[in-house]
Amino acid sequence: MLSISEPNWIYFTLLAATMQAVRTAGQKQLSGKLNSMATTAVRYVYALPFAWVYLVWMLDFREVSAPILNNDFLVYALIACVTQIIGTVCLVAAFRYKNFAVATSLAKTEAIQVAIVGALLFAAPLSFMGWFSVIVGVVGVFFVSKVKFNPREIFAGSDAMTGLAFGLGAGLGLAITTLLIRESSLALNTDLMVSAAITLVFMITVQSIISVGYVYFQDKKQLGLMLKYWRLCLFIGITSVLGSIGWFTAASFQTAAYVKALGQVEFFITLALTYRLFKEKITAIEYLGMFFIVLSVVILLLWA
Repeated sequence: MLSISEPNWIYFTLLAATMQAVRTAGQKQLSGKLNSMATTAVRYVYALPFAWVYLVWMLDFREVSAPILNNDFLVYALIACVTQIIGTVCLVAAFRYKNFAVATSLAKTEAIQVAIVGALLFAAPLSFMGWFSVIVGVVGVFFVSKVKFNPREIFAGSDAMTGLAFGLGAGLGLAITTLLIRESSLALNTDLMVSAAITLVFMITVQSIISVGYVYFQDKKQLGLMLKYWRLCLFIGITSVLGSIGWFTAASFQTAAYVKALGQVEFFITLALTYRLFKEKITAIEYLGMFFIVLSVVILLLWA
């Protein structure tokens, strides 16, 4: 059974899942005004000043001095910056193929990929009930996503297989990122709240530089649009940094696989927001998916 003597990871994961669902709604609206890379850059650039303010406040609140960034931290954090960008690029690329629904749903297998990679490479095995919780949650996500697997379409040609590869690549890239975030934070050997904040600020700073540089050389006009729609960009930046604070802190306190398993409630929240904002009906299959997601969370918190 999971230890709840330090329950911060649960609260921070729920914060992260909620903010990510809200941020995604904002990004969908912004994507109609900016290209995909500029939309990605917004989540880093507009979040950066708030991340720095959070770090300064956290150092003062926890009364801890900022630790030296050792080699282990730098290696883990820099690789995490790259794998997160790669995962995002793969996800965007998956939309170009006719089986994009399958491809993007495979990207949502991030939770189980975190569990597998963590067990194989990071000495972070799960209990039997932990594995069961992750699998039940992934099944729920597929139901909520209403994905339809058509074997004929999947193996119809190279484009279909490429789309599947991008979908799995997105999930793998984001899974490795989560695992490396935890390793980066732990490598600092200091207060976990502080180490999570430092890891957050370091990665967002590096990713802001990379993404803005790419946008500048790709299409300079996009930088002007990022300023033109500053209100929506600011909303995305604030929700993004709140979500990142949640993910980074939760991953510092708890095994990444458990964090991502609980984080699957994001899809439950997204569906609820869609119903409230757009008055869309929830189908029986979506209710079944939500049941599986909730069941996975109950198993995770009570028996894993």
